[in-house]
Amino acid sequence: MLMNENLTRKEQVYLHATVMFKDRGYAATSMRDLANSLGIEAASLYSHIKSKEEILRKICFDIAAEFISGLIDIEQEDIPASEKLRKGIISHTKVIARDLASSAVFFNEYRCLSPSYLHDFLLLRINYINRFKKIIKQGIAEGEFVNIDIKLAVMTLFSSLNWMPSWYNHTENINQEKVSEELANMLIKGLKK
Repeated sequence: MLMNENLTRKEQVYLHATVMFKDRGYAATSMRDLANSLGIEAASLYSHIKSKEEILRKICFDIAAEFISGLIDIEQEDIPASEKLRKGIISHTKVIARDLASSAVFFNEYRCLSPSYLHDFLLLRINYINRFKKIIKQGIAEGEFVNIDIKLAVMTLFSSLNWMPSWYNHTENINQEKVSEELANMLIKGLKK
């Protein structure tokens, strides 16, 4: 991995760890592996971070905060549920596309958090999912969406969106804005009356 000289050593540690967690998995990445990728002694890592879990925790909770903050403003808008859902989907995909490695770690490695952090993380995730359920429920109540099982609708939506780190590539001239719009249109079309 190329070293960006503009980053602090701590930022370099986080960047390398994120890529390694994505590529190898959290459990299969040792502190020694991380130190070797940075060209430093393993003991030197502890002057920059407290533990490997600190990195995972930061990734998971930072991405969760980005997802939620993107949705809060949308929820307050006085617009139809379909437009809230469209904007929510676009906001979600923008967070993913902004940092594909961190997003992949967020979706695939959160289970490695220690029990107390995992509990807090799952509460954040449930809160976020429930916000989307509320938007869909609003759309059903207002007659904009078909009367569908709300949990099924939300799980289908997230199953579609959360695969993005597996297939989206910034370097392939795939316009992220266009992808976001098309995903939103396809997913909302399935809910509309």
